[in-house]
Amino acid sequence: MIKAVLWDNDGLLLDSEAVFFELTRSAFAAAGYVLTPEYWGREYLGRARRTREVALEFGMSQQSAAELIAERDRRFLEKLQSPLPLRPAVRRTLDQLRGRLLHGVVTGSPREKVELMHRHSGLDGYFDIVITFDDVKRTKPHPEPYRTAMERLGLQPRECLAVEDSERGLASAHAAGLKCIVVPNALTACQRFEHAHAVEQDVSAVEKYCCPESL
Repeated sequence: MIKAVLWDNDGLLLDSEAVFFELTRSAFAAAGYVLTPEYWGREYLGRARRTREVALEFGMSQQSAAELIAERDRRFLEKLQSPLPLRPAVRRTLDQLRGRLLHGVVTGSPREKVELMHRHSGLDGYFDIVITFDDVKRTKPHPEPYRTAMERLGLQPRECLAVEDSERGLASAHAAGLKCIVVPNALTACQRFEHAHAVEQDVSAVEKYCCPESL
């Protein structure tokens, strides 16, 4: 029996990955480089390569890469001072499942940024736990984030359902022994989800996997 849903954050609950990519693409373009959505979705979001690695591979110097990343990060933090758009069906699904199950966020983002996103986008109060970059030593695709979430909730893998948007997140959930529903976004749709329990178009489908009696 499913007792908790463990949600990824960026690109699943909020459209923050699209915002972050556009800022990164703009920064690369200003430096004379073309960064495509397919490359970013495959390498950064799928294989966990960092922006610095990508910049150096493209031919930037260490200093240029550092300056580009610092400016991109500054602009992204500015964006977080205002509401980011929610992904389709997120609010409705969370409202429907509220009070019926425990809910947790499991993300590789720093807590400060997650709290800003949730406060400005109205997601505060929906989640029983929030596991961030600051709570673990090893981030996704390592299973530690999901194991930490289950430990804090006092639940076993069979009692939890993970919901992710990327191959990297799926790998983390799968390695932790969880069933994982994948809801790709425009940037992650190019990835492969071999270990997914199911691949769905939006998060509203989650209800049928954790509350089948409601169908």
